[in-house]
Amino acid sequence: MIKASEKLFERRLELDLTLEEVEKSTKIKAEYLDLIDKGMFEELPSASHASGFVKNYANFMGISEKEIMPLFRREYDPEKEYRVLPKGFEGREEFQIKSFKFSQTLLIAGVIFTIFIAYILFQYRYAFIDPPLTIYSPKDRSVIVTQELQVIGKTEPETNVYINKDPVTVDKGGNFSKTIGVFPGNFILNVDAENNFGKKTSKKLIVEIKSGY
Repeated sequence: MIKASEKLFERRLELDLTLEEVEKSTKIKAEYLDLIDKGMFEELPSASHASGFVKNYANFMGISEKEIMPLFRREYDPEKEYRVLPKGFEGREEFQIKSFKFSQTLLIAGVIFTIFIAYILFQYRYAFIDPPLTIYSPKDRSVIVTQELQVIGKTEPETNVYINKDPVTVDKGGNFSKTIGVFPGNFILNVDAENNFGKKTSKKLIVEIKSGY
């Protein structure tokens, strides 16, 4: 069965027309006309260009659209992937795509690894540093009139706190408090915060207690 490309090529020869002459009348580049004559439709810019060029080319040659388009559709599958790059560049393009995908994979792996390391360091940061410990009340060297001294402070959650060696409950926010019975005179307050890695922070406060009576 005759092909659309063969029919167009033979008609052009019958009319004794050069590609340049057809280009001048149809405004289709000679290089595209040559591809059509050879049946290399996949080398044209796009499927719509291929269809439009064939219609215009055939019309100029005196071939009706009804006659040429069925032949064109049988010869060329519009679903076929286009490759507009010259053949010499196809391997290079494939290499570039593979290189890009490889680089992208490395980048993603690097980001995931960085996040993982950051997470590990964050989770185990107190394996390397002492836990924070802040005493809000009482203040060191303060003078207080009371019989019960309230100690209020803050550290990291899941840290063990001891006030004068007695354990104190620490809430989820790291807050703790304890009320201690005291007598007039200088009262020494030792507060220790120790995390699960054995890292420890200690503070010593001296408070002067005065009787209200």
